[in-house]
Amino acid sequence: MKVGDFVVDARDGRIGRVMGREGPYVQLRPPGGGREWDCPPDTLRPAPPGEVLRARVRERNREGRLP
Repeated sequence: MKVGDFVVDARDGRIGRVMGREGPYVQLRPPGGGREWDCPPDTLRPAPPGEVLRARVRERNREGRLP
């Protein structure tokens, strides 16, 4: 996983964008913004394509780029 990828936190099913690493954890941010959370890398899995699409739409909507 690299910065910018969408992943699923298997502990609770949340989708997040990889923002970086802090110590042993991967930092994730919810699509569209919000508070980051730390996640152990062994509990992450790639987000399915449909979830990635929904996450990107949420980000665009929050940025106000869509009417």
